[in-house]
Amino acid sequence: MKTLITSVTMLLFSGLMVLNPVIDNVQETKAFQGQATYMAKSSLDLGSWGARMSEEQKKDVKARLKNRLEKTYTLTFNKTESYFTENDMLDAMSGATDSWGKNFAAGDQYKNVKTNTQIQDQEFYGKRFLVKDSLQAIAWILGSESKQIGNYMCFKATASIPTDELTWYSFSWGKLRPSAPATEGVDTAEPEIAMTEVEAWYSPQIPVSHGPSEYWGLPGLILEVSAGDTTMLCSKLVLNPEETIEIKAPNKGKEVTKKTYQETIVDKMKEFRSQRMGGRRG
Repeated sequence: MKTLITSVTMLLFSGLMVLNPVIDNVQETKAFQGQATYMAKSSLDLGSWGARMSEEQKKDVKARLKNRLEKTYTLTFNKTESYFTENDMLDAMSGATDSWGKNFAAGDQYKNVKTNTQIQDQEFYGKRFLVKDSLQAIAWILGSESKQIGNYMCFKATASIPTDELTWYSFSWGKLRPSAPATEGVDTAEPEIAMTEVEAWYSPQIPVSHGPSEYWGLPGLILEVSAGDTTMLCSKLVLNPEETIEIKAPNKGKEVTKKTYQETIVDKMKEFRSQRMGGRRG
């Protein structure tokens, strides 16, 4: 199955951000914590398939995919830990396509910048996995460009990250293509690694190195990040809420690394393909 979402665009978000002011001497506050809500929007390019569709059909496809293209997430954090989860949303799609999407969606994610640990709760075709690994290494390039997001002054940072490392919980049929056999006189060098260009906006006014999804490691909370076809923007931020929110790492499921989890997905999809091809021959 080849994803329809392929274009790389920036998306504009409407509405004003509801952000609470930064408290004084936040670094001296032992119990400092916060909770950020992010709106995620992805662009949709129907490609050559879309060229054969009427405008009405295109609208229908986009309406059906809306809950895949527009999502909201919550990031709860303190100085060293964060917990990132997708907010509950009814999926407009159903049947096999819906099942497919859920099996390759990112699960709840815990990050600890002090121990350099990431733990993610993943479910794949009825089996639960506890994916535990190091945080994604990101070589950020800090820029001088700035802009205001809500009440906060933000600065731009960019990075180039291997696409497979950002989507290790997902799958593409291209991973099942066999490598071409070595031929004398033919260059057998490894193919180029696909990279995703990332643009982030962080605020030093919120002195934590957290961010949504795989992103972290900047001298301030990441309030906006764009990567590939998706942009995530913080739409609400509450610092030091009245009620303390406990951050707990997921602890259920078979413990594996990101690499092992990806190998599990690929092996299962190979099995599905073999069964399907065997059924056709029968």
